[in-house]
Amino acid sequence: MHITPTPTPKPTPTPKPTSTSTPTSTSTPKLTPTPTPPPTPASTKIDVPSTGPGTFVTAQASGAKVGQGKKLLRYVVQVETGLDISPAQAANEIADILAAPRGWTRNGVSSFQLVSAGQPHDLVVKIATPGTADALCWAGIRQDTQGEYNCEVPNGVVVNLKRWVEGSPTFDGPIHDYRALIINHEMGHFLDYTHQTCAGPGQPAPVMMQQIKGLRGCVANAWPYDKSGNLVSGPSA
Repeated sequence: MHITPTPTPKPTPTPKPTSTSTPTSTSTPKLTPTPTPPPTPASTKIDVPSTGPGTFVTAQASGAKVGQGKKLLRYVVQVETGLDISPAQAANEIADILAAPRGWTRNGVSSFQLVSAGQPHDLVVKIATPGTADALCWAGIRQDTQGEYNCEVPNGVVVNLKRWVEGSPTFDGPIHDYRALIINHEMGHFLDYTHQTCAGPGQPAPVMMQQIKGLRGCVANAWPYDKSGNLVSGPSA
């Protein structure tokens, strides 16, 4: 006897439960933004090697004559090869120093002009490593600058890189002001000024004083003339 199988009923699907709860709205608290710190400027530290190759790059920079005096000194600026100093920037900084109202042009006799490489000039301002500066100063005037000092040589000025970058422990002021003292002191020699010393405690030191070797009671000063237009001077050293 043939028996027809009874079909198995399909299971009834279980309905998905309907949520009757109201979702809670969670508000995200507003955060006060943390100020972004300004970018750290790139390091401006200039390396001061003890010595260099003894060769120089002459600045491609020039400027107008400054001062009304008939005694014109045309100068070029050279930086020892491989230093972290732009010859053109150094030349322009020196030109600003020599054009300043309290500089040597105040005497009414002197004038200066920055000229570029290859142009006729009366003197050369060299910025050199301590070792090269020593060699140039010894060769020029037999002066032992001990890796520390600048000097004036025939037809030129030798600026010790260490002083140009670090200033002097006796000079409390911006580095640009100390550079002004270097340039004004050495240029003063070309104007026939000799070394001077302090005129009295509390007075500004003459620019022709070797201030790095001690102030002797004077106040450090970078300029030949004071704000009233008077020459700052002292007894001969």
